Amino acid sequence: MNPFRLTLLLVFLFSISNLTGQALADELVVYSARNEHLIKPLFDAYTHETGIKITYITDKEGPLLQRLKSEGRNTRADLLITVDAGNLWHAANEGVLQKIESPQLAANIPANLRDPDNRWFGLSLRARTLVYSTERVKPEQLSSYAALGEPKWRGRLLLRTSKKVYNQSLVAMLIAEYGEAQTEQIITTWVDNLAAPPFASDTKLMQAILAGQGDVGIVNTYYFGRLLKENPDLKLALYWPNQDSTGVHVNISGAGVTKYAKNPRGAVKFLEWLSSEKAQNLFADANMEYPVNPGVEAHAYVKSWGSFKASEMNLARAGELQSDAIKLMDRAGYR
Repeated sequence: MNPFRLTLLLVFLFSISNLTGQALADELVVYSARNEHLIKPLFDAYTHETGIKITYITDKEGPLLQRLKSEGRNTRADLLITVDAGNLWHAANEGVLQKIESPQLAANIPANLRDPDNRWFGLSLRARTLVYSTERVKPEQLSSYAALGEPKWRGRLLLRTSKKVYNQSLVAMLIAEYGEAQTEQIITTWVDNLAAPPFASDTKLMQAILAGQGDVGIVNTYYFGRLLKENPDLKLALYWPNQDSTGVHVNISGAGVTKYAKNPRGAVKFLEWLSSEKAQNLFADANMEYPVNPGVEAHAYVKSWGSFKASEMNLARAGELQSDAIKLMDRAGYR
């Protein structure tokens, strides 16, 4: 080939390569199991600040994981956002997330709220705690998760279905704390104390307490917040269990960089931004959750529910013991 033509060809190819690389750097693709109304304001804020376009797809965590697995190297997704550490652990265990190194994420997110191998990171925090009728229960009657199995709660306890990952993670963390045999005993006493079959949602559970079907239950804090906003005179209150021992069970919404991300550097930068002080309230406040960054205060409305000691156990245990938790609940008759 003529040397001049060869030079022109190389310049052309180099230019195309630069343009492609720039296009990738100026765009992120996110798969999200977090609802659109909770994440779009974040994406818009990041685009406004950086000029980087974010394309996103929302779906349930199961279909998104299957999509990532089937797409493999051909996936366009740079980032997976989902709820519950059990789901994040499962995604990492299925090989769809990659290990990343970021001193900023390590500084902003406590170690127990991120994967020990740095494949996923918590971005907002929720507590799965006790809720009770203020008309029929005094807070001094409550103490711990295990104590819900005491005889005084016979025919007074309400639970959400064991099929929900939130309860699977709770029981997995109880196994990590007490061991399998003692946890099975706890769950069996819960089942014995049920006032009604398990409910499909935390909201229905609280509505049943209000209707007098039961007196106490276990819910995620933000569900309580939503109901309280609808009715400021709500005859329910939260109670923080295990304050003299391991603390309240907490869980996260979080994210990880996909294994075959086309823009991994951009995905890490976005994760770092989400963990920063400027974005933490945007992420947490949208769903009445708590920031994971200890330097950021929760919204005043969330803080009004009271302060609590949270469990410091690494949330990876929720995933590691999820299968054991499901089998245990089945044995105990918790449906």
